[in-house]
Amino acid sequence: MNADHGPGSAPGADEALQAEFDARIAANQRVEPRDWMPEAYRRTLVRQVSQHAHSEIIGMQPEGDWIASAPSLRRKAILLAKVQDEAGHGLYLYAAAETLGVDRDDLTERLIEGRQKYSSIFNYPSLSYADVGVIGWLVDGAAICNQVPLCRTSFGPYARAMVRICKEESFHQRQGYELLMRMMEGTEGQRRMVQDAVDRWWWPSLMMFGPPDAESPNTQQSMTWGIKIDTNDDLRQRFVDMTVPQAERLGVTLPDPDLVWNAERGHHDFGTPDWDELKQVIKGDGPKNAERVSRRRAAHEKGAWVREAATAYARKQQEATV
Repeated sequence: MNADHGPGSAPGADEALQAEFDARIAANQRVEPRDWMPEAYRRTLVRQVSQHAHSEIIGMQPEGDWIASAPSLRRKAILLAKVQDEAGHGLYLYAAAETLGVDRDDLTERLIEGRQKYSSIFNYPSLSYADVGVIGWLVDGAAICNQVPLCRTSFGPYARAMVRICKEESFHQRQGYELLMRMMEGTEGQRRMVQDAVDRWWWPSLMMFGPPDAESPNTQQSMTWGIKIDTNDDLRQRFVDMTVPQAERLGVTLPDPDLVWNAERGHHDFGTPDWDELKQVIKGDGPKNAERVSRRRAAHEKGAWVREAATAYARKQQEATV
């Protein structure tokens, strides 16, 4: 964390610290919480890590809505375990953010007051049980593409949290795909349900990687600092190339008439997402923005007594050891 250099600091102290930080980044070495870091680097990490934490917590809602109506006890248990995992991911990430000198309660207040964002994907509704499988396959698949490189991010606590999270997200992706495989082996109605869900979630999944590189003001600096490893467009291309053969095996059609293999590039060409829609959702005008934040606010308020009791108990235990 940044040192507080008072009037007695030696001339050029900040320059020396900056040079040491730059050398650490150039050598691909981890920055730890007690290390000096530029304030802009810290602010960028607070924004990214807290947004990631918020996304995990808000992301419990679209699938959590289907726990009670899942078609079997086995499917309920699977879905319940996954939602529980997402809560754990949020806690790992809030803990990582706190090493940067911010308070978890303050981050939550920023979220419910609309001063911080979460992933745009969670502002879309889950309309059928097939959405549970498609969220696992496409949304978690996109998350894996985005998050695996973050295991090598330059900030130590964030990188270490991502190792655990990515292992579980990979399992979630396989769970979602397995559910869809079973549904595609079922009735014609189930197959139509899966295709409908794919049609609705495909483009929002592509938008998860953020705006195109030319319109992403933070990407270049984050890559220079080693916070971000790949650009938005590179990650989006990787996701498309990974997903197309999976869709063929599944027997669904991805809703993009421009999707075609380009032998010369060695990648799939694909259409352009509706970036105006992404901007609208990010600004708070998506189908579920208001509901997602309202439910998060209500849960935070209803849980106040639990936090107060836990804090009082921790204080009592600490006093007993003094």
